[in-house]
Amino acid sequence: MPKMKSHSATQKRVKKTATGKLKVSRANRSHLKGNKSKKAIRNNRSGGFIGKADEKRIKQQLSQVK
Repeated sequence: MPKMKSHSATQKRVKKTATGKLKVSRANRSHLKGNKSKKAIRNNRSGGFIGKADEKRIKQQLSQVK
């Protein structure tokens, strides 16, 4: 049976914290900021965490990552 491989795209987008939570950065933050509100730009600065509903699926994709 072949080795299980971790999902490369997910690996690049998600980081595991020391407590085991999954941290992601927010979308829509790189360019075209002129037509976004100041509030939207400010809220995009901080990263976010993966919700409970998606956590199991994403941990399965990252199964080989420590």
